[in-house]
Amino acid sequence: MRQAASARPSTLKALVLTLRPEQWTKNLLVFAVFGGRLLEVTAIWSAVAAFAVFCALSSAVYIFNDLADREADRQHPLKSMRPIAAGDLSPTTAAFAGVALAGAALAAATIMNPQLGLAAAAYLVLLLLYSAALKHFVIVDVLVISGGFVLRAAAGAVAVNVPISHWLLVCTTLLALFLALSKRRHELTLLGDGAVGHRRILEEYSPYLLDQMIAVVTASTLVAYTLYTTDAETAARLGTTRLGLTIPFVLYGIFRYLYLVHQKRGGGSPSTLLATDRPLLACVALWAVSVAVILYFPLG
Repeated sequence: MRQAASARPSTLKALVLTLRPEQWTKNLLVFAVFGGRLLEVTAIWSAVAAFAVFCALSSAVYIFNDLADREADRQHPLKSMRPIAAGDLSPTTAAFAGVALAGAALAAATIMNPQLGLAAAAYLVLLLLYSAALKHFVIVDVLVISGGFVLRAAAGAVAVNVPISHWLLVCTTLLALFLALSKRRHELTLLGDGAVGHRRILEEYSPYLLDQMIAVVTASTLVAYTLYTTDAETAARLGTTRLGLTIPFVLYGIFRYLYLVHQKRGGGSPSTLLATDRPLLACVALWAVSVAVILYFPLG
């Protein structure tokens, strides 16, 4: 008993684990890379501040979601180790931290820019509705997750004061759907017969159905990105016709992700895959560098 007690993390460590800082990479969308203002100091600081706001908001959402799902998480082979489900963090402490984080983030966003405050509030409301009810509706659940990514991208555009490209929204929506559907598939294959007991909505899905949906979204993502990077309007707005050169990186990245989902039983956490799979990480890094070079260091 003493060994078990001594093995428990401190309250602070348990809280930090519950905030899931490893997931904050998802909030990099707020940097709105295609805005063309990342060399301006004021825009950089605005983007960094928006990133911090959405890190706080996403962590608050994780807290509320863990509170709501703590009984089901205890039956999950991986989620049972989360501090709230494991009993390492009291629900009262977690709830207080979640409310404080959400309140501080909304206040900061509103002070920075009222429109950013609206985007932050919309994100928080949407994700809380997801935790409370929307995650129990088939297809709606993955669409809501996708909507959270779209709001991050829109918030980034608002933060640095650039137009919100319809192409950016389309590509973000499709890529987020691809990741969300892949995660559902991973849950089904990982949990097997116990999947429904952990998450009721998984009863409405099957690996075959998810594979069909992933195939549609994959093709749509590639087509949308290709049209975006080769569109005359994009070229005129960004001052380059060379963004199409980045298409091979997107092709490889999506195909590599599909390989990890189907052959390596991955896909449960996009952030974890990105951090642990070196080829995928290298692909994303090369894509980012190539975009930066094309946008900020044009040839001729």
